[in-house]
Amino acid sequence: MARCTAPSYGHRSASAAANCPACRGRYGRSYGGYGGYSPPSYSPPSYTSYSSSGSGSGRSGGGNSSRTKKPRWSSASSPVFYTAEQVRAFEPVRENVESLATSQPDLRDVFLCHAWDDRLDSAKELHDLLEARGVRVWFSEKDLGLGVPMMRAIDKGLVNSRVGIVLVTPAMLRRLPAEGVADKELSALLRRERLVPVVHGTTYEELEKVSLLLASRAGLSTAEESMADVAAKLAELVAV
Repeated sequence: MARCTAPSYGHRSASAAANCPACRGRYGRSYGGYGGYSPPSYSPPSYTSYSSSGSGSGRSGGGNSSRTKKPRWSSASSPVFYTAEQVRAFEPVRENVESLATSQPDLRDVFLCHAWDDRLDSAKELHDLLEARGVRVWFSEKDLGLGVPMMRAIDKGLVNSRVGIVLVTPAMLRRLPAEGVADKELSALLRRERLVPVVHGTTYEELEKVSLLLASRAGLSTAEESMADVAAKLAELVAV
């Protein structure tokens, strides 16, 4: 039986291994020996991120954001959940609602600012969902009487509502640069901490191109939750 020469000469080279009468068969053709050895690759373990599912998001609260505890104005039995960003954004609005509910209890809950083109579509849908939840909404389609000066009626509606809801749609984005009625309503609402944008059928990025002031306000988006869910959050926000 051939004896291994490693104890005397070592196998630190391919030629040394090849010249060993005992080992040449094992290393002769493939002495990757030690250098040819590839350790098994290591991949770090993957971890699943767990968060409660919930609506709301991005600038508006984020569809991927985890749920937070319910805000103080939401009842324990309410099925509605908010993101942390929404709670922070709505807190000053809620404080104004509570203050006005005490000092001016006869005010409407909401003034709905919308583009004329949306009056029979998305604006009416939001109006109907809010009223179904008991919210008193100032809505041009029902509150602008025949023969009543439009701007005076709108001004009165703004003054006599606790919160302004701006329905931001592609039609609204087209209307605002023209500085028409919707633009005047928005200008009045932006001066108060009682404004919640509802972005529908468009994005905050598109809104920024038209109104940086409005785009800076955190609100709600129907890209992240349904119009019914949006109405549920607004209804809770103004309920006293």
